[in-house]
Amino acid sequence: MYNLKKIRLEKGHSQKKLCQELEKIGCGIDRTTYTRYETGSRELPCSVLIKLSECYGVSTDYILGIKK
Repeated sequence: MYNLKKIRLEKGHSQKKLCQELEKIGCGIDRTTYTRYETGSRELPCSVLIKLSECYGVSTDYILGIKK
C-alpha cells in the first residue's frame, strides 16, 4: 500500500487541496482518481508518482512504502 494518505495528512492537505497543488505543477488528476491511488484500488502511474514526490518533498521509495 502506498503512503499517500499518511503523507497527505502529515502535510495537512485535503485531497481537494492536494489536487489543486498538483494542477499547478502540471499533473492534473481529479480527486476521485487520487482517492483510488490512496486506497490502492488503482495503480499509481510513474509520472504521477514523480510529481507527488516533488510536491511532497519525499522520495518515490517512501511513497511506495519501500523506505521509511
